[in-house]
Amino acid sequence: MENNKLVYRALTEQIIGAAITVHKTIGPGLLESVYQQALTIELTHIGLRPVCQVPCYVTYRGVGLGLGYRADIVVNGLVLLELKAVEHVRQVHHAQILSYLRSTQLKVGLLINFNAPTIKDGLVRKILQ
Repeated sequence: MENNKLVYRALTEQIIGAAITVHKTIGPGLLESVYQQALTIELTHIGLRPVCQVPCYVTYRGVGLGLGYRADIVVNGLVLLELKAVEHVRQVHHAQILSYLRSTQLKVGLLINFNAPTIKDGLVRKILQ
């Protein structure tokens, strides 16, 4: 279990570093899609494997309800990224990433708001137990 924590910690640190690089380079105030493209380029540049717009399906009581949403980015098949370019991260955004984690069965997610003054101010880490 401790090994998994170290893997997730190292991976999320790399992702956050990449997000900081993107934010410092192009700054706040752009569309979410621009940040998604730039972050994908940066993640790939540092040797990670990002997959964008990952289709996620919802089930209820064992019945498939179809495509529920698309995850912005999943990195190395382990960490889900939900990107925002909003004035303020709201409670619904926190609920959104938790729902995404549950439906994908991933354990770790990062909510990153690129419209914040710094990435540190716009970053939320979510872990499903």
